Amino acid sequence: MPFEILRAEARSILTPVTGFLREAGFTHSLTPARNCTFGCSYCYVPTMRVQGGLKPTDWTHWGHHTTFKANAAALAARAFRPGQRIYCSPLTDPYQPAEATERLMPGILEALASTPVPPEVFVIQTRGTGVLGDLELLRKAAARTTLRVSFSVTTDREDVRRIFEPHCAPIEARWRTIEALRRAGIEVFATLAPILPCDPLALLRRALAATEGPVIADPFHVRETKRSGATTREAAAAICRRHGWEEWLDPAFHRELLAEMTASAANAGRLFCHGPGGFGRLALSRELSSGTGSL
Repeated sequence: MPFEILRAEARSILTPVTGFLREAGFTHSLTPARNCTFGCSYCYVPTMRVQGGLKPTDWTHWGHHTTFKANAAALAARAFRPGQRIYCSPLTDPYQPAEATERLMPGILEALASTPVPPEVFVIQTRGTGVLGDLELLRKAAARTTLRVSFSVTTDREDVRRIFEPHCAPIEARWRTIEALRRAGIEVFATLAPILPCDPLALLRRALAATEGPVIADPFHVRETKRSGATTREAAAAICRRHGWEEWLDPAFHRELLAEMTASAANAGRLFCHGPGGFGRLALSRELSSGTGSL
């Protein structure tokens, strides 16, 4: 799918967090662009509309274009402070397809690596294999702060991946990216979010084998249990209904699924976490997170 890359100067780059991320323990988010060229069918961001800093053309044409914050690196260099726990990013994937040509993240990582006042924690949330292009910068930044990559893998079925997230990398390429980050000494988490139709225990076993720390997960966000704020897009719900996967939208099914995965991880001596508490594992300082990968 063709997409358009736009650029604009931003007034700020760090936003104090509220809701889910604040409950998880983060203090700020860093969003390098508006709109995401992955255009995933389930993405909750378009449902936030103006509350997510979007314009009508963003939520009505999600994935068709992105607007990069051209001065993001310079703003970040001035904004970093001790004690900050930063999540990058809740509103767009920092390694979305357009990043391959725009290359905004290297400047942000350079700022993170060179600032005299690094934040306490910096988390990169992505499903983009392009993160490996910044491996040396990730190492430099990790020497200055607690840096983590939370890498999203949503299913163990390639047919499901192609239906829900056709512009994302294949599942095997994502596991290879996680393994490459781990070999390079980068602290990397497998984040199973959202959990798409799959063999959940097989998906969990792969995550446990690929990583050392806790495995983090979340099912679809459905309005039945999330009365306000962001929720799974209707496009994903329509896919579930069309393919006979309605149970993956059912809160009771979610509870059973998460309980089964939690028990399976515990039997392997590992932690399986979900919701704000799960994502809170990413926000812990290096000292506090030591030893949290097993029971």
